Amino acid sequence: MSTVFDTRIIKFGIVGLGGMVIDFSITWICKEKLKLNKYLSNSFGFCGAVINNFFFNRYWTFNSTGHDLEGQFAKFLLVSLSGLAINNLLLYLMVKKANVNFYLSKLVVIGLVFFWNYFINILFTFN
Repeated sequence: MSTVFDTRIIKFGIVGLGGMVIDFSITWICKEKLKLNKYLSNSFGFCGAVINNFFFNRYWTFNSTGHDLEGQFAKFLLVSLSGLAINNLLLYLMVKKANVNFYLSKLVVIGLVFFWNYFINILFTFN
């Protein structure tokens, strides 16, 4: 069982890194090029990563092809939206209250929310 756990968290991490590239890319385009609010831009980036991450995690990380796609996506989205709320709250606290650089804060927050998403998805989404 520990080998499966180790493999899944590594795969989840790889998928997460791909999602992070998508997240940062969309956030940067929205914030820097489209001049949207940084928190709205962050939300768009996060949502783009969620869609990507759902499909890769469903089929590759958790090999979960037997479940109802729509129901499973709804669960994944619920976990992700909870993660987004945590993401934005921590980002706000780091940027506004601790005066940490936005992108450095975003990087730290993504790392923290990773653990939330992984464990809740194992228990709730892909069980």
